[in-house]
Amino acid sequence: MTAMAHEPYPSQDVLLEGFLALRTPEGFRAELIDGEIIVSPPPGGHHERAISRIVRQVMRNSPAEMDFSGNRGLVLPSGGRCPKNHVIPDGVFAPAELDLFADEAAYMRPGGLALVVEVTSSRPDNDREAKRHCYARGAIPLYLLVDRERETVTLFCEPVGDDYTESHAGVFGKAIELPAPFSFTLDTEDLA
Repeated sequence: MTAMAHEPYPSQDVLLEGFLALRTPEGFRAELIDGEIIVSPPPGGHHERAISRIVRQVMRNSPAEMDFSGNRGLVLPSGGRCPKNHVIPDGVFAPAELDLFADEAAYMRPGGLALVVEVTSSRPDNDREAKRHCYARGAIPLYLLVDRERETVTLFCEPVGDDYTESHAGVFGKAIELPAPFSFTLDTEDLA
């Protein structure tokens, strides 16, 4: 039996070039996470409903005026458990006074963001692990994960290196305290 030669894996630069040149079908989104290109179909109704409920609560209850962007791409710093990554979170919040979302670029740097939101869908482990490490490495202060399969909501806080040092979790229905600049109690009853 003859051993077959395998092509070497492409370098990170070649992978990034291929990713940036990728054309996804309308409604689909592509992300580069942990050196893997992931193409996801459009989200379903329960997924979008959860995001809508969070956005509505933030806009009504946060004492700080916030801007929201859904599906805005982020370029996150590489290193540690977060190699070169271009990630598209379900949503991000930033203080309105910073006007971070005016840039036309498809991907932005995370500086100034206050909170990133993910609602699990077809690849929940990416939201639970890979994206968490990348958001922490990008120094995004708060990461809110709505895990539909586990029926939990987790708020990750205090990023250090490529992880968060604090987390507060509860089952759907248990309120989660959002710290400043949000400073209100998030109702999780309707996130299922």
